[in-house]
Amino acid sequence: MKITVIGTGYVGLVTGACLADAGNQIFCLDLNEQKIEQLNEGHIPIFEPGLEPIVRRNRDAGRLKFSTDIEASVAHGELQLIAVGTPPGEDGSADLQHVLAAARSIGRHMREYKLVATKSTVPVGTADKVREVIKKETSIEFSVVSNPEFLKEGAAVEDFMRPDRVIIGADDARAVALLRQLYAPFQRNHERIMVMGVRSAELTKYAANAMLATRISFMNELANLAEAMGADIEEIRRGIGSDPRIGYQFLYAGAGFGGSCFPKDVKALQRSATEAGRPLRVLGAVAAVNDAQKHVLGEKIRSRLGDLKGKCIAVWGLAFKANTDDMREAPSLALIGDLVAAGAKVQAYDPAARIPAREILGKTPAVKIVDSATAALEGADALAIVTEWQEFRSPDFAAIKAKLKTPAIFDGRNLYDPAVLKALGIEYYPIGRRT
Repeated sequence: MKITVIGTGYVGLVTGACLADAGNQIFCLDLNEQKIEQLNEGHIPIFEPGLEPIVRRNRDAGRLKFSTDIEASVAHGELQLIAVGTPPGEDGSADLQHVLAAARSIGRHMREYKLVATKSTVPVGTADKVREVIKKETSIEFSVVSNPEFLKEGAAVEDFMRPDRVIIGADDARAVALLRQLYAPFQRNHERIMVMGVRSAELTKYAANAMLATRISFMNELANLAEAMGADIEEIRRGIGSDPRIGYQFLYAGAGFGGSCFPKDVKALQRSATEAGRPLRVLGAVAAVNDAQKHVLGEKIRSRLGDLKGKCIAVWGLAFKANTDDMREAPSLALIGDLVAAGAKVQAYDPAARIPAREILGKTPAVKIVDSATAALEGADALAIVTEWQEFRSPDFAAIKAKLKTPAIFDGRNLYDPAVLKALGIEYYPIGRRT
């Protein structure tokens, strides 16, 4: 099939590359000339495990093309997949300017039937707006559907190749048939496609992220309570997770959630619900708990070390989660902000996010981004862990203790056994655990 993907961010690039790997002819459009130039030279602008070889393989085979040519992109694909950003506005609502601009370009340049699918996370009613924008530009027949993505950063390729579900929000048989053909290679074991109303599909994406965010914030609330009452959140997690009605996923207490999806989507859904006259009070609490949780680690450090002026804190982990270089809404930024505001210096390391970290924090004199976990410990008073990278899970504790002026680890991801660190003479300050 000939498919156009509009946008080459996480969603667009993964979608285009994986569809090309199934044999399709993919035209990826982006208006950022520098990004397109990088992609055509074989450089991937994001860190996503497994993505680079797929992009290079399909680019070299001629199945994956990157361009800034809007007219050519519309002419290429019968399927036009919109995967542009929907950043939050000042009021928390999703900014649809890029989505509607893409729709306008499709309508302006199309010369035959097109199926336009929104893969971007968009509020309920966006498909109607897309349809109206295209109608103003053309009288040619077209379809508009909602086809939301469910890709986890750090596991996006695997999620696309082996999806849990493929949601199609459509109201015409021609569109459904084309999308069934598109996704057939990715569901040979069993049927994963769910066809529903367009508005239901748009809301499903927000509902999924809001539910997961709610689980995280609720566990963080329980962790803080467990700590105050002498209980252990890890024991509690195992106890409730064993209930099949609850399960174990997204039950880990920590330093709060971040990234490009959960914080933005919670706010956008709150805004949409308020506009519909049905405010979601639970989501207000979810957001408030998460904002507060990002400061818990800093509070623990100040409580133990006292005045932080002149002290140096090593920080391991800057990305909002492991296996990505994405620092949007990352808990590390809140912690570093708290430490610097208290007069401390920070030496931070992340296996993948050093370049974006230097772009974000490079103008802060008190923050130094270093190239190894060991370098972050040099001259540090204590260690804070914010991201659960694999290389942090089994470090040389004796070396850590020898380098730190105060043998204390403040763990925002509960990576270690408190009893082991106690036996080694290391003070351990996790989230919600009995130490």
